Amino acid sequence: MLGLLWQLFISFGTATLLGYGGGPSIIPLYENQVVARYGWLTTEEFGKALAFGNALPGPIATKLAAYIGFKVSGWAGAAVALTAVVLPTALLMVALSGVMMKMQDNPIIKGMIRGIQPVIFVMLAMLAYDFVKYAVKPVSGLFPFLPLLIAFVYFVMVQFYNVNPVWGILFALVFGGIFLRTA
Repeated sequence: MLGLLWQLFISFGTATLLGYGGGPSIIPLYENQVVARYGWLTTEEFGKALAFGNALPGPIATKLAAYIGFKVSGWAGAAVALTAVVLPTALLMVALSGVMMKMQDNPIIKGMIRGIQPVIFVMLAMLAYDFVKYAVKPVSGLFPFLPLLIAFVYFVMVQFYNVNPVWGILFALVFGGIFLRTA
């Protein structure tokens, strides 16, 4: 049990510390640890957890960590995984805040930040690519491409008509509950 909790702490702590750029950029690192390295979830289970977590308010990294930790090792696992996500970065943020304030105008620091931005973009693109295979998978029935249509309508409404994303989420939940339910 302690070995499993330690694995949870190391896997989520390491992924979080290496996931420069925020929650969405960390998700491919989490998936690598959870699916490929430890086999705690399948790719499909991870995709479902990600979809469910994104439908709830709050940061995705903490929701995924708590869910996966709970699935792997109950409440203790949830607490350990959540601690591994929050504690190291919070401590680093506090410890390095003074240094960053003094060096924010340093050209080398600015160059480092510009250099990491394409990597963050690629991590987000990898996440989107992996997730689209699960999220818009055709369904059986009268409208097999309904998930793809929901995605397209959501994108157009939010991007071009400035509809609040919350309305799109609520619409998709209701619409999916009515037309995409499974037995």
